[in-house]
Amino acid sequence: MTFFKITLIRSAIGLPAKSTGVLKALGLRKRMRTVYHPVTQDVAGMIMKVKELVAVSEVEQALTKAEMREQRRPDPGYYVETAMPRQAQGTPNASTESAAT
Repeated sequence: MTFFKITLIRSAIGLPAKSTGVLKALGLRKRMRTVYHPVTQDVAGMIMKVKELVAVSEVEQALTKAEMREQRRPDPGYYVETAMPRQAQGTPNASTESAAT
């Protein structure tokens, strides 16, 4: 079964109540939110009413909220290594000993 992946791109502020009602019926309340609906004529008609506000693509499988969150998680890009051991306050290190002589 195929699904529409619908993402709200533009806000509905200042638009007629009919347009905001269609967005609420689709389940879109905030910008950049994505919902999945099965491909039917009813959903296609609602998308056509607000086509300027949404981005639509057709996918084979609907993702759960946890799967979408995992896709958005960025690669850390770094690895945490163990810190170098620090010297005690009272012990001088080699650089200060050579400077003193």
